[in-house]
Amino acid sequence: MSVQKTYSSEKEIAEIWKLFRETDRKMQETSREVKETSREMKEGFQKMRESSQETDRQMKETDRRLEKLDQLFNGQWGKLMESLVKGDLIKLLQKRGIEVHYILRDEERQGTWKERQWEFDIVAVNGKELVVVEVKTTLKTKDVDHFIKKLKIFTKLRPRYKNSKIYGAVAYLKANADSDKYAEKKKLFVIRATGSSASITNAKNFKPRNFEI
Repeated sequence: MSVQKTYSSEKEIAEIWKLFRETDRKMQETSREVKETSREMKEGFQKMRESSQETDRQMKETDRRLEKLDQLFNGQWGKLMESLVKGDLIKLLQKRGIEVHYILRDEERQGTWKERQWEFDIVAVNGKELVVVEVKTTLKTKDVDHFIKKLKIFTKLRPRYKNSKIYGAVAYLKANADSDKYAEKKKLFVIRATGSSASITNAKNFKPRNFEI
């Protein structure tokens, strides 16, 4: 074996070991990168899991609050309706010279006109006069305008009352933007619920509009 050939072999072997060491270094570096990526992914999944759990907790809390508000709303509505239906309404109207004597049953306050279902909250009657009441926990001016439109079709649903005088009233727990004063200007009775009772807030000389005319 010549000296030149031995030298070349040693050089090739050195190059091969150099490649091995470089490959090993790159593999170790890649391994570290893989481990780091794996760690970051695990942290990301953990954060996503925690975020999902927090979102779920917030949704449950929102549902709980909505349920509580719904119970409060229904409780206030129920108290107001009960107060009016159990006798306050008739007594209040009689004191204002409207001699109504009884409240219409549920089925008599509902009907269909022009393919649309209509319903009135409370209707107090005596045969010649009747008072239709719209009940709101919070009264707004747009509620007043909508109710007046409903009043004008009442006898289309119940033609038997066509020759009766038809008055309107709004009952509420809270009034927004002077909607109660607006209702009085529109010649409606205004009934405010206070606790377990109700009172008519119109001026003593108030004259209601007959919406049948």
